[in-house]
Formats: sequence, C-alpha cells, structure tokens
Amino acid sequence: MNVKNFLVSGSVGGIIYFLYGWLFYGILFKQAFPSNGNENYVMIFLGCLTFGLFTAYIFTKWAGISNWITGFVAGAIIGLFMALYMDFFANSMKLTPDINFQIMALDIAITVVMSALTGAVIALVNGKLK
Repeated sequence: MNVKNFLVSGSVGGIIYFLYGWLFYGILFKQAFPSNGNENYVMIFLGCLTFGLFTAYIFTKWAGISNWITGFVAGAIIGLFMALYMDFFANSMKLTPDINFQIMALDIAITVVMSALTGAVIALVNGKLK
C-alpha cells in the first residue's frame, strides 16, 4: 500500500466530508436536522477524518481505485451501508418507539451523496499522486 496516497487522500477526503456535512446538515437541511447547540466540532471533524481515512484505505489497499467515477460509485455504496448501519442503531436506542422514517430516509440519502462525492475526491487525489 502506498502510505502517502492513503494519508493524503484520506485527509483530503475527511476535510471534504466535514465540509459537505456542514453544507448539507448545517445549511441545506437545517430544518430537518436542527442543532441542539451542544455539538462538539472536534469530535465531528475526527469522525469525518476517520471516514476519509477508512475510505482511502479501502481504495488504496484493497481496491486500487484512482478514477473519480469508480470512486464516486464505491463511495456511494460505502455510504449506503454506513448510513443504514448508523440509522438502524441510532433508532434502536431511542427512548420513544416513534421512528421518523422520512428523516431516516433523508439522512441515508444525504450520507450516500456525501460519501459518493467524497469517494470521487479521494480517488481523484489517488490518481493524481500516482
């Protein structure tokens, strides 16, 4: 595995994922996902960085993805499974049995789009670093 590609593309991907999160959740869909004012932005950034490094690891170590189109598709698939995993578990821990399936579907769709775009960026950076 090319460690330089992994670290650079993963870091860029994490930053991009963080910025997409701010755009989608903080601006475009703020009404559906209101802020409670207690967000820890350091933890959010570290989570985004982890996602970027995780995706970059898959792309550089296992899949050899360095084409933005392939990265877009692979990112979307990774994002779909991550979103389903997170939403199922988040809803399993609710104190009330009411599950808002519309918000859940919106969150899954947003995560898929963000992950696809991030995957494209990671693959593009991988391709440029070769």
